[in-house]
Amino acid sequence: MKKIGIISDTHGIWDDRYERYLSGVDEIWHAGDIGTIEVAERLSALRPLRAVCGNIDGSDLRMVYPELLRFPCEGVEVLLKHIGGYPGHYDRSIASRLRENPPDLFVCGHSHILRVQYDHQLQMLHINPGAAGPIGWQAVRTLVRLTIDGKDFKDLEVIELS
Repeated sequence: MKKIGIISDTHGIWDDRYERYLSGVDEIWHAGDIGTIEVAERLSALRPLRAVCGNIDGSDLRMVYPELLRFPCEGVEVLLKHIGGYPGHYDRSIASRLRENPPDLFVCGHSHILRVQYDHQLQMLHINPGAAGPIGWQAVRTLVRLTIDGKDFKDLEVIELS
């Protein structure tokens, strides 16, 4: 069983509340637009960090974090990408890959819109944690925590930072 903190779109801005809400998790997953290597380093100092680069991330972050990351966690296959869309409207950069070999959990960011939705067609959970950073049009900054226990997703929480 692992408790996961999911964050996206920090855009290079550190918020001390990240530490408060993410220090109790086993792993942190960042779905891109990290913004600076310093934010990535501070997150990885809290807990092990898995991350992908986003469209605003520079070459320093792109050298460390890939555009796409697929990995197992407990009994779940996870796919992490910055620009991904949502069920029924996946981005063309990932849609065929999702249809051919859907993961159990697809995590993406980019839209700054919090969305947790089960895709019945592909039989996978989709999570966009919204934007944790203050840059963008979103009225409320968010991140997500959940527990993965075997193939089960439990205790999903949306944390509002604004």
